[in-house]
Amino acid sequence: MMNSPSVWVVMLALLGTHMAGMGAFLTVPVLAPAIGAETGLSPSLAGVHTALTYGGALLSGPFAQGLLRRHGGVRVCQGALVVIALGIGLAALGHPLALALSALLAGMGHGPITPAGSHLLAPRVPPQRRSLIFGLKQCGVPAGAMLVAALAPALGGLFGWRAGVLAMAGFALLLALALQPLRAALDADRAPAAAARPRPWEEARQSLGLLRGRGAIRALTIASCCYGTAQFCFSSFFVVWQVEVRGVALEAAGLQLALAQAGGVAGRVLWAVIADRLGPLRVLFALGLAIMLASALLALAGPGWPGAAISLLALAMGASAIGWNGVLLGEVARIAPPGRVGAATAALGFAFAATMVAMPVLFSAMVLASGGYALGFALCAAAGGMGALSLARLRLRREGP
Repeated sequence: MMNSPSVWVVMLALLGTHMAGMGAFLTVPVLAPAIGAETGLSPSLAGVHTALTYGGALLSGPFAQGLLRRHGGVRVCQGALVVIALGIGLAALGHPLALALSALLAGMGHGPITPAGSHLLAPRVPPQRRSLIFGLKQCGVPAGAMLVAALAPALGGLFGWRAGVLAMAGFALLLALALQPLRAALDADRAPAAAARPRPWEEARQSLGLLRGRGAIRALTIASCCYGTAQFCFSSFFVVWQVEVRGVALEAAGLQLALAQAGGVAGRVLWAVIADRLGPLRVLFALGLAIMLASALLALAGPGWPGAAISLLALAMGASAIGWNGVLLGEVARIAPPGRVGAATAALGFAFAATMVAMPVLFSAMVLASGGYALGFALCAAAGGMGALSLARLRLRREGP
């Protein structure tokens, strides 16, 4: 019988999967100025792309539990990465319809990735290290964003924006192949015979029912939607804001976003270590306040601010608005019903995706209506405060009489 890989091997594999998966969200937004120069589309429509990507995730995410039961977590991750690669590659056609379809397809690929990761990791994680290991796994998100933010604009500047698009698609395909050696051992819990009795809609309904029946999962989901609003609006618009408002070159703006994502990587590890000592809810509440403050400062920032101040703001937004995910997902895995970690994570992901469909579009609308980005970043600040309030109420319920 094949030995099961250690939790650290599984974590590293999932970290790479998240890195490749981030191309679905950020490849087109970070190249938006170059794409807009060719197509005539406004770069501020990057928010619409993010919304469409989450629209795709909204369609596929609730079915993750059934896919995991029938095919296993590794195969689900592999299939998701192939679909993401096809979606990203479609954007290279450059037509507005192709860009929209690219976002939807890549989002459909991304929908099952986080539930699959939690499904693979949760049974193997020591309880006293849950936040740390989930935090390390989730470092793949900002690390992947850092890769996209640094590499795609650089390739775009040298060889044209299509080269940046195709490079990110190729990276997703390579990661799908790299997972294959783990498949036999990690997918041993799959039940292929379940495919003979498909009940995808019922499985999706049961997953979403966890939000109605479990108050703690619901509160964490609300917080994730609020914090995610700041995370993805910031990630989608920070490059465009620098180019349009501050007159920064595309490559330099991409490096600033990469710096923010580096702050997210450091934050996910640091907050996870602290959460394992002080408790996840305390850390997540403090991060909501930090998101609110950093976003408010970003709303006030303008062309006259020195580059060093913008770099500090980028790090602050990265550490807070990008650094929260691992701690929160670890807490969801802890409180999920036995055997239903994937379902609980998928339910959270559905609500998260629904929020991300609306909020980046609202951000874009605020930019187009006001002619600036201050209102949009103020929206991020309000979202951070609302997320912190949701977690404060959960803590009061747990600690009350």
